[in-house]
Amino acid sequence: MVEKSLAVGLVYGGKSGEHEVSLQTAFAVMNAFDFSKYKIIPFYITKQGEWRKGEEMDAPFAEAWELKLENASGGTKAAMDSLFSRLYGGPAGPDIMFPLLHGTFGEDGTIQGLFEMADMPYVGAGVLASAAGMDKGVMKKLFAQAGLPQVQYCYFSHAQWKNDRHGLIQEMEDKLGYPSFVKPANLGSSVGISKARNREELEQAVEFAFRYDLKVIVEEFVDAREIEVSVLGNEEPMASVPGEIMSSAEYYDYTAKYTDGQSEMLIPAPIDAETAEQIRAAALHAFRSIEGCGITRADFFLRKSDGKILINEVNTMPGFTPYSMYPLLWRETGLPYAELLDRMISLGLERYERRSKLNYENI
Repeated sequence: MVEKSLAVGLVYGGKSGEHEVSLQTAFAVMNAFDFSKYKIIPFYITKQGEWRKGEEMDAPFAEAWELKLENASGGTKAAMDSLFSRLYGGPAGPDIMFPLLHGTFGEDGTIQGLFEMADMPYVGAGVLASAAGMDKGVMKKLFAQAGLPQVQYCYFSHAQWKNDRHGLIQEMEDKLGYPSFVKPANLGSSVGISKARNREELEQAVEFAFRYDLKVIVEEFVDAREIEVSVLGNEEPMASVPGEIMSSAEYYDYTAKYTDGQSEMLIPAPIDAETAEQIRAAALHAFRSIEGCGITRADFFLRKSDGKILINEVNTMPGFTPYSMYPLLWRETGLPYAELLDRMISLGLERYERRSKLNYENI
C-alpha cells in the first residue's frame, strides 16, 4: 500500500520531438492523482533543456497550458538543487521521481541514469531496458536472441550510409523489397517515419530519418493487423488483454496517433482466445528479453495471410493519457487509471528498495 502524502516529482517536456506528447501525458497524470495520498512537485524541461520547478501541488491543474511553468522561479540550477536536496540534507525533496518524458533523453536511459546516480527512486523501466527499448536496432537483436519472430530489417549508421549508400540500398532492395518503412532508430510516436515505395522514396526517407537520429532502421512491409499489450511488474510481470489499432491513415503515423482523432482502438482485440493468450505470452517474453521492469507496451503484427504473430517493438514510456492504449488496456483488464498509477509508484519503490540492499563496497 502506498504511504500517505508521498512526494512525487513529475518530470515532463524535454528536448525531444515528442515534447508536446509529454505535456499531454503530464496533464492527464497530474489530474488523475489522489491528492489525499500524494503531493506533486512538477519539473518542466523546456525544449532547450532548461529545468523549471513549479510549486508543490495539492489539487489538479485547471488548464493544460499551465504545465509549462514558463514563469516559475529559478532555472536549471534551482530545479536540480530542489530535485536532489535530500542527498545533502537540504529541504525535503521528492520521495520518488515519475518521468513522463517521451523520446530522446526521456525513455532512452539517460534520465534513468541520472536518477540512479542521485540515488533517487523512480517509476518505470531501468537504464538498460530504457536504452534497449529506445534503440530499435538493439531491441531487434535482443528479440532475435530471445527467439521472437519479427519482420526482416536493415540497420545502419549515418557513417555507413555516407560511405556505402549504393551497397546499403542494394541490400535493402534484395532483403526487404518495396514498400518498406524507414524509421529513426531512437525515437517514438512515429516521428520521422516514412513509407518508401521505390528507390527514390527510399533515399528521401533515409535522409529524412537522419534528421532525427544518427542511426536508421528499415523494415519490410507486412500486411497485418496491429495488436498491442500492456505489461506491468518487476520480477513477476503481468500482461493485459490485447487491443487492436485501427489506423485512420495508411499506417499509424503521428497524425493518426495524436491529431486527427479518427483512429480506433478495439479493446479487447477481436481475436480468438488462443491467439490472445499467445500474444500475451509473447509480450511477457519481449519484456523479459530487454530486462524490463515497471511498465512496457508491446506491439505486434498479426499477419493476415497466415495469422503469424510478429513482434514489432516495445515502448518503455508509452502514451499515458486516460485515452491512450496502455491505461485503457489495463482498465479493460480490471485496473483503473488511478489504481494503475498507485501500482506503478509501488513498483518503483519496490525496485529501489531491492537495489538499495546491494553491496557496492569492496569486501
